[in-house]
Amino acid sequence: MDRRDFFKMGSLTLSMPFLIRGAFAQEKKEQLPRLNLEDLPQKETEDAVVYHCDFPQESRFHAMLTNMRNHLSAYDFDPFRIKLILVANGAGVKFFMRTHKGTRWEKEKIDLKRAEERLSYLSQFEVEFYICDITIRSLKLKYENFFDFVKIVPSGVGSVGRLQTNGFGYIKVL
Repeated sequence: MDRRDFFKMGSLTLSMPFLIRGAFAQEKKEQLPRLNLEDLPQKETEDAVVYHCDFPQESRFHAMLTNMRNHLSAYDFDPFRIKLILVANGAGVKFFMRTHKGTRWEKEKIDLKRAEERLSYLSQFEVEFYICDITIRSLKLKYENFFDFVKIVPSGVGSVGRLQTNGFGYIKVL
């Protein structure tokens, strides 16, 4: 082995960890679950209701979450007796985001930490949260900015309609 071969071998050996790391690197961020309209649940409990959030008012959003908690309490928070799903589209998606940086809501004073705590609490009772993909794409929002417990549906209003067809009642807080 001549001197050139020795240096080539040495540089290849030293670069191996970087090559291996690059070859096996996987994106650590998991993607949000996506549902098709055909995959949406059927009514299988005593009571099954879809709550619809397409409004921008934070006080109205929290009133809806209080109504959902009260709804669950009427069934002793038993997910075998009641199933609640919240579908958000339009301005309603802003309550399901970790940050509003770079969005149209960046200057609004919305308590996202409080929203996340309350939504997380409801998710303990198998409440599901569906976010409209049409809204996400049309407003150029980043999927990674949404809370981990949300699911993406192709269309918010399409999902509301499908859930009603599947036996869910409909509630919209005014």
